[in-house]
Amino acid sequence: MAGVAGSPCSSSLVFTNRENGAPLLQYGGLRPLESKRLTLAFKRPILKSTSVRAMSSKTVAAPKREKDPRKRIVITGMGLVSVFGNDIDTFYNKLLEGQSGVSTIDRFDASSFSVRFAGQIRNFSSKGYIDGKNDRRLDDCWRYCLVAGRRALQDANLGLEVLENMDRSRIGVLVGSGMGGLTAFSNGVEALIQKGYKKITPFFIPYSITNMGSALLAIDTGLMGPNYSISTACATANYCFYAAANHIRRGEAEIMVVGGTEAAVLPTGVGGFIACRALSQRNDEPGKASRPWDTGRDGFVMGEGSGVLIMESLEHAKKRGANIIVEYLGGAITCDAHHMTDPRKDGLGVSSCIVKSLEDAGVSPEEINYVNAHATSTLAGDLAEVNAIKKVFNDTSEIKMNGTKNIEPAVTIDTVPNVKKQHEVHVAISNSFGFGGHNSVVVFAPFTP
Repeated sequence: MAGVAGSPCSSSLVFTNRENGAPLLQYGGLRPLESKRLTLAFKRPILKSTSVRAMSSKTVAAPKREKDPRKRIVITGMGLVSVFGNDIDTFYNKLLEGQSGVSTIDRFDASSFSVRFAGQIRNFSSKGYIDGKNDRRLDDCWRYCLVAGRRALQDANLGLEVLENMDRSRIGVLVGSGMGGLTAFSNGVEALIQKGYKKITPFFIPYSITNMGSALLAIDTGLMGPNYSISTACATANYCFYAAANHIRRGEAEIMVVGGTEAAVLPTGVGGFIACRALSQRNDEPGKASRPWDTGRDGFVMGEGSGVLIMESLEHAKKRGANIIVEYLGGAITCDAHHMTDPRKDGLGVSSCIVKSLEDAGVSPEEINYVNAHATSTLAGDLAEVNAIKKVFNDTSEIKMNGTKNIEPAVTIDTVPNVKKQHEVHVAISNSFGFGGHNSVVVFAPFTP
């Protein structure tokens, strides 16, 4: 295995390009990466579109794949909202530059909080995507979802004018959220306590419930296929990818708009996670607070944003001449059945999820040469994941570290610390695990006709 990279929790995979033509498999999650921790890149030729076709390695045998083009699933579009803006290439380049999007919170007075930093989005604009009236009413969670979803559709050449001429009953939406409209919920409770129930806005319930992102995006675009949400904490978006792919495989949809959205950087959200004792308290160096596998790690970093992919059957993508970015090979979901917040120390729930995802994808452990790890900088979680990875990949993961002094001794795999690396990805897996013991693993590979 070429390497393992730590990532933030939840949201979506992004395969994108940079100016010199080298794309990156990056997890565009709820918070940006720690300032100097970057993932691996793989080579491919430049195309005119910002979304480009990935090329598989010539040195490794091709994986066993689904042959039926109606059941093969490809990614044809990407959209995001992040601390680095709403543009995929800008987001990617900021990561390559080693920039951290984590900073001191200024959305509310956090001076009395033990944690005063997060991946807070600033200067967000929904212009061109949400009208002014709705923009003022919506919870940020749904504003991010609508913008990321619409941008993903545009990236896939599925703008509103194109969708009008398509069978929209065959296009579904599955954008999940771990927290939902937390601002709307908090404001509603505050109104109840301070002014009474008659002062609660009629939008309190609709804008609080977790399914509203998928619903609003469908209403906005007229998409009438499968539509719901999944909420499995930090595993949410991977669960959505897995479920959406199965809708396509079963013939229930030809296209699914899929991802995750979160906006919990507010007093209720930050205070709640502090109470869980889950957050890093490195207030003096927030850009270095997320440090997976480091002996000095002390918890994860909150963030916000949205990431959305367009998943499409290969048959449908070819018929409309879509640009294919990468292929989804398979996935799996399991449960630790152990504890609300702590993972199993032996990593059994995680290792079984990885094995099941490879079985679903039709690939062997030897074919995996990139692991996008969950690795959120928690004391127990990071080591449990490493144990699971080593259990599945055996001696293929025994690669020495590259000049890092503070990595846990038990971590003998290459975690790509502190530097970016160019790497030709053959088959990649991405891990996501959430409170409640929810495990999810999805498998992607460069598209091969």
